[in-house]
Amino acid sequence: MVRIRVLVVDDHRIFAESLAAALAAEPDVEVSAAGSGPAALRSLERAAAEGRRFDVLLVDADLGAVVTGLRPAPSVHEVSENGHVDGISLVSAVRSSQAYVRVVVLAEKDDPRRAALALQAGASGWVAKDCSLSRLLTVIRGVLRDETHLPPALLTGVLRELTAARKHRTESERLVESLTPREREVLRCMVAGLGRKAVAERLFLSPHTVRTHMQNVLGKLGVHSTLAAVALARRAGVGPVDLAGEVVERGGQLA
Repeated sequence: MVRIRVLVVDDHRIFAESLAAALAAEPDVEVSAAGSGPAALRSLERAAAEGRRFDVLLVDADLGAVVTGLRPAPSVHEVSENGHVDGISLVSAVRSSQAYVRVVVLAEKDDPRRAALALQAGASGWVAKDCSLSRLLTVIRGVLRDETHLPPALLTGVLRELTAARKHRTESERLVESLTPREREVLRCMVAGLGRKAVAERLFLSPHTVRTHMQNVLGKLGVHSTLAAVALARRAGVGPVDLAGEVVERGGQLA
């Protein structure tokens, strides 16, 4: 019998253990539980290393901090260092590091905006915490067939949110396209979290020149802070520079 390996992630211990026990009663389901985002990512990594990877992650929508918007996926190191990660960011982190894992978000209430964020982050489903066990099992088996599951009452609201997000992304992409190649490279350094001095060293520029480029980036993007610029860049699909392997070309034409 092929067993479905499920990891329940919820910081409410009684709920997590009760749900795990109910699912474990199914003959084809094997369940573990984690009480936080960092614990979940460590469990996923350990299981993958041991050749017994998880198939489905059930994540509490209210895990950790309150979600204010989709953020870059944190690494295992980052979430281990800060000690917590919210539910939607955990979805993003898991889908970035282990794309084969299907993620279902468990929520206490329907919320079109957060459900849309979950789908954008890579979730395959949004399910009420008080749904029946048979319904949850249907969703678990469905997402393994690449199905997407949402409560019917949420569909209209989620589609509206996704349409608005797409329009917002299009505007963000237009603003990023207004940057010069050098300014886009500086923006990618900002997305990577590099400060002015680090950007200057990386791009072989003076700190003064980097400051000018950063000011130009903020002006063209219509924002007033580095954090806002990074958020806009992420919406436009701009990723960070490769700090490990990318070689920056020397030359006056890049200055």
